[in-house]
Amino acid sequence: MDVREHNRKVWNRNVEQKNRWTVPVSRETVENARKGQWEIVLTPIKPVPREWFPDLMDMEVLCLASGGGQQGPVLAAAGAHVTVLDYSPRQLAQDRLVAERDSLEIKTVEGDMANLSMFPDQSFDLIFHPVSNCFVPNVRPVWKESFRVLKKGGLLLAGFVNPVVYLFDYKLAAQQNILQAKYKLPYADTLDLSALEKAKFLEEGWEFEFGHTLEDQIGGQLEAGFLIAGFYEDIHPEGENDLLSKYTPTFIATKALKP
Repeated sequence: MDVREHNRKVWNRNVEQKNRWTVPVSRETVENARKGQWEIVLTPIKPVPREWFPDLMDMEVLCLASGGGQQGPVLAAAGAHVTVLDYSPRQLAQDRLVAERDSLEIKTVEGDMANLSMFPDQSFDLIFHPVSNCFVPNVRPVWKESFRVLKKGGLLLAGFVNPVVYLFDYKLAAQQNILQAKYKLPYADTLDLSALEKAKFLEEGWEFEFGHTLEDQIGGQLEAGFLIAGFYEDIHPEGENDLLSKYTPTFIATKALKP
């Protein structure tokens, strides 16, 4: 199975279904960003602290696996030169829609977050990478490529799923309100689901996900050469009825520096 192609098709369809991460920001949001009044998220709820960002004016920013017309337009309106990379052409079209609507300059590139070979070394001052590496089987190439294309002193702001999420049987949690550990880490839908469960995923159009260990998520950044300079946790949005979030944060955000 070509997992990347499957997930790409799912995200294209998500745009049609108006998934919350595919709905572009409003004109008002863009205008406020032009005035210096803005915030964006790496994880579902908590805005990234403004002190994590450098002065964005004329900065070269890569929004990595960040299509959807949400973060890229805000950063562009705040003064950055923005490139958005995503494997979903429909997600990238949302960024182009906002750019045309609000007279923003945004470059869009269709590609794989783990292969940034289209960009020379030290191309960017900042990489903004919201929760998305749960859709690739190996996260370490994402960190290595990010390190390569960042300039010295550049920043990587990344959000990812707390791997504890992938330990539990979410079907049981949803049906009986019970948290029961079922899987080992690292986790992969493609390996840990039964043939029947995978067929159900395909039938219902779900993305295949991968639960990376903290050794790969945080240790992988350190191995790539980054220094961790900031950290916070987050939970699922209210109303999603996420049982695990009642007990522990389910998302992590890091600020990493290329020395």
